[in-house]
Amino acid sequence: MELSIGISDFAQIRQGNFYYVDKTSYLENLIEIGRRYFLSRPRRFGKSLTISTLESMFAGQKDLFKGLAAEKFVERYFSKPFPIISFSMPKLRKKTPEFLEALLHGQITRLAKYFNIEIEDKILEIRFAALIEGIYNKYGHLVVLIDEYDRPILDCIENQAIAMDIRNTLQSFYTVLKDLDKYIYFLMLTGISKFSKTGVFSSLNNLLDISMTENFGNIVGYSQEELETVFFEKINITCKKIGLSYDNVLDELKKYYDGFCFDGKNKVYNPFSVMQCLFNNKFSNYWYDSGSSSFIANYMKINHIDDPETYDHIEVPDNFMQVHEIEDSSPESFLYQGGYLTIEKICENSIILKYPNYEIKHSINNMYLYSIYKIKTYNMLAKNIWMHLNNGSIEGVVDIYNSALSSIPYDDFPNRDEYWYRSLFVMLLRGAGVVAQAEIHTNHGRSDLLILLTKYIFILEFKCAKKSSDINNVRLLGKKQIEEKNYAEGYKFDSRKLVAKVLVVDLEKRSITL
Repeated sequence: MELSIGISDFAQIRQGNFYYVDKTSYLENLIEIGRRYFLSRPRRFGKSLTISTLESMFAGQKDLFKGLAAEKFVERYFSKPFPIISFSMPKLRKKTPEFLEALLHGQITRLAKYFNIEIEDKILEIRFAALIEGIYNKYGHLVVLIDEYDRPILDCIENQAIAMDIRNTLQSFYTVLKDLDKYIYFLMLTGISKFSKTGVFSSLNNLLDISMTENFGNIVGYSQEELETVFFEKINITCKKIGLSYDNVLDELKKYYDGFCFDGKNKVYNPFSVMQCLFNNKFSNYWYDSGSSSFIANYMKINHIDDPETYDHIEVPDNFMQVHEIEDSSPESFLYQGGYLTIEKICENSIILKYPNYEIKHSINNMYLYSIYKIKTYNMLAKNIWMHLNNGSIEGVVDIYNSALSSIPYDDFPNRDEYWYRSLFVMLLRGAGVVAQAEIHTNHGRSDLLILLTKYIFILEFKCAKKSSDINNVRLLGKKQIEEKNYAEGYKFDSRKLVAKVLVVDLEKRSITL
């Protein structure tokens, strides 16, 4: 069997020789308990496959469900296919409401031709309504499936004026669904974000949002059981290719790709990254490389957010995703909806968010280095960073850091302090794929940075010198702190070589020195 990388068509997966993680029991449950739904998930998480699977269900394609959880359900309830309107909202090459309208007109024209419906009006909303009414009059109640409802808005998020114009166009378009609700048997929309003023959530107030519902926490993504059961053979092949035991490979898969939680209870793996890893037999950052969430980067640039560590383990109101609009959404809302943050814990009136895994930490640091700090060569620097660390040389890494630092326009980040310099240092390491842990607690205090490698353990303490003449004294204070706080105590019996260094921020020269 093959891995269905890049394939989101349910029929193609089932008719081909592809692995499939059976999610049809969740979809059966959806259809049995309700008729109007919204699901928010990050990109590359299986939303499109979910929509495609529902389309095959309502089309009565019974052969595709043989051996699956919903096999009997499909045979029993869908002997007669429903008429289906299925939209995948288009990517905007031209970021204007006029271009969006032209694309939507094209989709309506194709659907009208397929269902043999005559539509003469030229106004978008009237044509959409005529399509729905025409299908109902000819075939009966219909199913409406809309994938990535918010994509046109997010494509323009860096320009709020255009984004709001796009939002208004979509508002008129989606309001038709509410007005003609009596003709629709089942409706489902998916997307990344939830902006209540798009019309979907202000006019379509009968949608049940299952994005954070425990019963559907695993509707997309892979659970631990699904990973080990469905991909058992592929995991064993990866074991042989890279020379690790089965348990070690599972541990690495968990470290890299697990930890996403959308309901406070169920954890899932990123399906795209898991399949890429098992196909390439290599642990790497596949999610970010598949296409960065540009709307996140654009938002962070606009709002001058320059430290991703701020959002790890951050506490937010429990309605943080629902109350904000495009023009005033919080950074944590964007990071969560974009897939960078996930739920760590649900409290009584709040939610604690965190970065779910190593791949995401790597991804957000890549995004900051490239999009926020404009360090375009960070991928080229990664190899040299690893070389120096593997040789036990922090000096070489500091040289690379100072070189990257010199390329950042000072006016872009005027409020630089010790914390800023340290955060950028951590980003550079993580962007290179180095597991760097900040603010490690011991029984005597908290060290600034810990790096654990095969041959070396690095304990780094950051100190700030306002003047170059203060550097020696500041360095001595740092060394004294490392000794008195016993930062190395936990590693004295470790076979790896311990390197403890003080990195002094020279605010006059805007660099770091050892």
